[in-house]
Amino acid sequence: MASPSNGMVDPAIFEHLQQKIDEDTGVRDKIREILQTLEKQDRATQAVLSRAHSTPTAELSSIVTAAQSSIDHEVDTISKLAAAVSPHPYYKFNHMWTRQMQDACFSVIYCGYLGGYTKAGSEAKPRRLLTIEEVGEIMNIPVNLKDQDAFHLTIEEYLLALISLVDELSRLARNSVTLGDYSRPLQISQFIKDLHAGFQILNLKNDILRKRSDGIKYRVKEVEDVVYDLSLRDLVPKG
Repeated sequence: MASPSNGMVDPAIFEHLQQKIDEDTGVRDKIREILQTLEKQDRATQAVLSRAHSTPTAELSSIVTAAQSSIDHEVDTISKLAAAVSPHPYYKFNHMWTRQMQDACFSVIYCGYLGGYTKAGSEAKPRRLLTIEEVGEIMNIPVNLKDQDAFHLTIEEYLLALISLVDELSRLARNSVTLGDYSRPLQISQFIKDLHAGFQILNLKNDILRKRSDGIKYRVKEVEDVVYDLSLRDLVPKG
């Protein structure tokens, strides 16, 4: 019987592969640890932003300020994530964090819609849609990289966050009526109609994006129904 040392396959090949597997496992464990922190922080941000559903428009400034402070913690964690994955090919591990990046992106653009992230010295501008470039600047990360293999915010993550924004605004329109704020549903209606029109321009190849974007028309209809009900009760603000 031939001894293992005389075999045709060198065991060192598999020892080397095991070393690579162990290295990848270590990277994944580190990414998971960072993502757990990011998820916890984003839940805290969402808890702050959810108060907008029970707060009159004129009193949103304190919520926006608190949300921006909470998002700052998320940005710090995203920086740690970027540093942890930067030595490795982007698309090797990006599936691990894309959902969390969508959630963090949603928090930023929702905060922006409520009046956050205005330039220093400027008045708050609610109902503003932050661009992907503005979101990337807030997160301190590049966006939509095509010529570099580096951590970044993708167009898909941004668009999925916009769809989440539409879902959230649909709820906000209904809850605004409960608060006696009859102007906000009209404003939301026009805003999400504009978003819907924008999505119709896009030729989406991503199956998840295409499927989720199909639901925007239902959110538009829901808010239109709220506005229609207000008009029947003669509660639509004049002018």
